[in-house]
Amino acid sequence: MRPDHRKLSRLLPVLALLALILLSACQVSIGGWMFQQTGEEELPGQVRGLLQRGTDFLHPRPHTADYEPMPHAGVSPFGINVFLNQEVEEEKRDRSLKMIADAGFHWVRQEFPWEDIEIHGKGDFVDRRNDLDGDGEVDPIDAWAKYDNIVDLAEDHDLDLIVRLSNPPAWTRALTDTVGAYAPPDDLRDWGDYVHAVVSRYEGRIRYYQLWNEPNVYPEWGEQPVDPEGYTELLCEGYRRAKEADPEAVVISGALAPTVDLHLAGPGRGMNEFVFLQRMYDAGAGDCFDIMSLNDYMLWSGPTDRRMRPLNINFSRPRYVRDIMVANGDADKSIWIGEMNSNAVPNDPNIAGLGAYGQVTLEEQARYAPLAYQRIQEEWPWIGVANFWFFKRPDDREANQAMYYFRMVEPDFTPMPVYGAMRQYATTMAPTLYPGAHQEDHWALVYDEGWERVGGQAEETGYRTATAPGATLHFTFEGAALELVPGPGTGEMEVLVDGGAARRISLEGQPVRLLNGWRQNRHEIRLRASEGQVSVDQLVVRRPWRPSRTLVMGVVGSALAVAWLLSCVLRQR
Repeated sequence: MRPDHRKLSRLLPVLALLALILLSACQVSIGGWMFQQTGEEELPGQVRGLLQRGTDFLHPRPHTADYEPMPHAGVSPFGINVFLNQEVEEEKRDRSLKMIADAGFHWVRQEFPWEDIEIHGKGDFVDRRNDLDGDGEVDPIDAWAKYDNIVDLAEDHDLDLIVRLSNPPAWTRALTDTVGAYAPPDDLRDWGDYVHAVVSRYEGRIRYYQLWNEPNVYPEWGEQPVDPEGYTELLCEGYRRAKEADPEAVVISGALAPTVDLHLAGPGRGMNEFVFLQRMYDAGAGDCFDIMSLNDYMLWSGPTDRRMRPLNINFSRPRYVRDIMVANGDADKSIWIGEMNSNAVPNDPNIAGLGAYGQVTLEEQARYAPLAYQRIQEEWPWIGVANFWFFKRPDDREANQAMYYFRMVEPDFTPMPVYGAMRQYATTMAPTLYPGAHQEDHWALVYDEGWERVGGQAEETGYRTATAPGATLHFTFEGAALELVPGPGTGEMEVLVDGGAARRISLEGQPVRLLNGWRQNRHEIRLRASEGQVSVDQLVVRRPWRPSRTLVMGVVGSALAVAWLLSCVLRQR
C-alpha cells in the first residue's frame, strides 16, 4: 500500500507545531512562548523568528562573563532621560522630577550642554543672548543658574543625576558650526577645561558623568566621518580632567548607537558599534572610562527578542558589546544603557520619519518597558542603569516627527499608558538578586544598623562587616544556588531560608555555599552575625543547569525547517 503523500504533507507542520507545544509545556500559550523567544507579536513574524533563532548555533556565542564581580552594576536600574534645561519655568522642572520620583525612578539623565554654559568664549559663563524685560537691551544672567537649579531640585526629590557633557559651542571651532553643531572642538584642552569646570563645581553632589553621546553615528560627530580614534582622544582627555576635579567622579563612555551601517568612512554615515568599540579599545580607550554605555531600543521587535544576529538590530545587542569588553580585558566593568524605549507613533503619513523607529501601539509600549527592565535584571547582571527615552518634551512643536512619540508624558503632563505601567512595576517590585556575582552594596541587600563598610573607597575593594552579634542582612534571590564570599577574618553566622530554622555556618575567608538546589526558585534569606568577624564581600547566585536556549532553538528551528521543506516536496508529488 502506497503512502498518501498529501495527508503526510499536511501532517508534518502539525507534528512540528506539536513539538513546539511540548517544548513549552509550562507556558500559558504557544503564542506567548513564541513571543518570549522572538519579541514578535504576529504569528508570521514569530515563525520567521523561530527559524532565525534556530540558526543561532551557527554563530559564535557571546562570552558575557556573568559571574565576574564589578562595580556600578548592582544599582537601581530605573533611569530616565529628561530635558529640564529646556523648561523655562522652574515649576515645570520640579513637577517633572516629582512625577519621575513618584513612578519609582532613581536616576535622571540630563545633558549639561557646553554650548549653553560656556557660551560666548573661553571662561565666559555669562549668558548674554536674551532681552528678558523687553527694553531692547541684553540682560546678562549667570549661565550656571539653570543647572544649579536642576541639581537642587534633583536632590530635593532624592534623585541621582547622570550628567551628559557634549555639544561644544561654536567658538571652539575655527569653522564654527559650519562643520556641524555637534562636531568636536579644535583644541581638546578647551574640552578638558569645560569638563573640569563642571565636575569641580558639583563635586560631592554629582558623581556620574557621561562624555558625549552616540559618537559612532551621524550627526553626533559633525559633518565629517565618525572617528573612533578621535573620540578616544576626546574621551581620555575628559576622563583625565574629570578625575583631577573629583577623584570620586565616575566616567561613563558616550552611549554607542545600534547600527548595522558598515560604511567605515564618509560624512553623513555611521559605523557599526561593534567595529567602533573595538577600534576604541585598539586606541587605548580601556583606560579612559569606568562604565561602558550604549543605547538599546525596541525598534522592530519587543524586549524578549533573543535572536543573535549581528546585522539585525534588536534588544539583545548588548550581549555583543559585553563580549567585546570581555575580550579586551574589561569583564570587570558594567554597562549602562543611555536610551531605551519603543516608539508609539500614530499611523499618520504626515509624521516625518514614520516607521523609522519601528511602530508599536500605546498598549504595547506600556507592556514592553517593564518587560525590558525585568529581562535586564534577570539575565544581564553586568548591566546597571537603563534610562528610559524619554520623560517629556517642553512643548508639542515636534509632534509632527516620529521621535516625539517616545515620550512618557505629554508637554502638559498628561501621562501616557507607559507612565502608569512603569509606576506600577517600579514601585511594587521586590529588588532581587538574580544569577550573577553581586557586590556587597547591591540595591537588593537590606542591612540593619549593625553593619559598617570597610576597605577602600572604590566599590570593588570594600566590604561590609558586622559591628556586633545580631547584626542582620536580609534579601530575596532567585536561582538554584547561593554562595557567600566573605571578607577577611573568621567568624560564625546564622542562615535562615524562607523563615525556616536557623542554620549555623563558619566563615574562614573563603566562599561558602548557603543554599544548594537544582531548580530555579525564589527564596527569602536572612543572615545574622553570631560571633567573630562576620563580613559580606559578594553574593553569587547560580543558575540551574539546563540545555542552552541556543541548542533548544536550534532543534526547534531545524524541525520547523525540515517539516516545511518536506511539506513543499510532498505537495509536488
